[in-house]
Amino acid sequence: MALLSPWRLLRRLKSRVWATKRIARALKLFFPMTRDVIRGDFRPIPWSAFGMMALALAYLVMPFDLVPDFLMLIGVIDDVLIVGWLLNRIDQRLEEYRIWKNNDPDMMFS
Repeated sequence: MALLSPWRLLRRLKSRVWATKRIARALKLFFPMTRDVIRGDFRPIPWSAFGMMALALAYLVMPFDLVPDFLMLIGVIDDVLIVGWLLNRIDQRLEEYRIWKNNDPDMMFS
């Protein structure tokens, strides 16, 4: 196995940090977006984001996984990877909401 150059290692580390930030941003925006959709303030409704969030929650609570949770570390890593991947995709679906929220006049002065 060849060693990674410092530049390739740094690029991989940056991509993982960026993915973590996207996951946090998706969780931070999803619940206010849900509130704005329910109140009718935000249209169009991002159904794919709602579907992916439901899938992520279902994967977390279902007793059947790709790797069973009783295999302590490997089972938990499997959950983290799949749910993290779904949250990363949710963040992509929330781009329209992010733009709408940044242009909201009520949010400009708060």
